[in-house]
Amino acid sequence: MLKKERQALILREVNIHNKVLLSDLSEKFEVSEDTIRRDLQELAAKNRLIKVRGGALSRSYHSYSYKENDIYAYQEKTIIARKAISMLRDGMLVLMSGGSTNQEIARILPHELRATFLTLSLSTAQQLLEHPNCETIFLGGLLSPTAKITIGGEVISQLSQVRPDICFLGANAIDPEVGLTDSDWEVVVVKRAMMQASSKNVVLSIAEKLGSMQKIKVSSLSDIDYLLTELHPEHDQLMPYREAGIKVI
Repeated sequence: MLKKERQALILREVNIHNKVLLSDLSEKFEVSEDTIRRDLQELAAKNRLIKVRGGALSRSYHSYSYKENDIYAYQEKTIIARKAISMLRDGMLVLMSGGSTNQEIARILPHELRATFLTLSLSTAQQLLEHPNCETIFLGGLLSPTAKITIGGEVISQLSQVRPDICFLGANAIDPEVGLTDSDWEVVVVKRAMMQASSKNVVLSIAEKLGSMQKIKVSSLSDIDYLLTELHPEHDQLMPYREAGIKVI
């Protein structure tokens, strides 16, 4: 594989999963960690990603802009956000994780909607404040510098005291056999607590994440009530999820 092709695939992995590890990329592309390290350094120098110890982060994920060119798969995420909004009703208590799709939901909420939102994402909370008819509750705690959400025991404790009507959970990876997975243990623990607290769990995922997996399991498909993608609900790629009993929108 040529270096240019490998770096394009590395950038795709980073943008899809928000965070990648040096060791995982080395294994995936069957090259040394030193080679991957040089690739990440070159991509970081071109401002294509953020290089961190042991891996890299997506610049798209860490952008606070809502311009189309600044967000990876912006059009697809907007479609998903609109589907999510169609599920909301006045008086609901809504729990939201982090990520650019949830930020897009917060950005395009109907101004007439009257609901209460709980979120672990500071940027999503700030966006929700633009909707005066909605109440915003930020679940405070230790902020993860990579996931950009609050993590730790304090957040888990707060989640145990609420019973949201619906939870919008951004997906890192989802597979018909393995289920919902992530790469960060502390984020996984928080996501599990979110799902346990909520009456209905809605996973938000662009189609590129379907069939992919990370090393730490968040939940089985049986714990997911709805799956929202940019695809038509009857798309063949979604058949395994429909067969698993998930309602696909």
